[in-house]
Amino acid sequence: MVAMPKPPELRARQREHDAKRGSARERGYNSRWEKARKTYLMRNPLCVMCKREGRVTPATVVDHIAPHKGDTALFWDTENNWQPLCKPHHDRGKQQEERGRFQAVGEDGWPL
Repeated sequence: MVAMPKPPELRARQREHDAKRGSARERGYNSRWEKARKTYLMRNPLCVMCKREGRVTPATVVDHIAPHKGDTALFWDTENNWQPLCKPHHDRGKQQEERGRFQAVGEDGWPL
């Protein structure tokens, strides 16, 4: 399936959001994170959301269960706030879960 292009107002909103939250490095995703992420995925190699659905899928993303929003203690809480996910679950399922809703889509493929 080919992704629909985003309308200009959605792209503008995304740029504003990205500018406010800072770069990945500014948010703590540095070489220390890369090492910790790699170690965590070696110890937790399967997507927990796929497992709940009865599938076995390699995890490629370390997800913060509760958004850390700059809280370094929450960012580094590997025991209680990290979970292994596959990229599709992180990019779609987890984001929708955090918003507490699923975005309805019209017949034209655009959000309602």
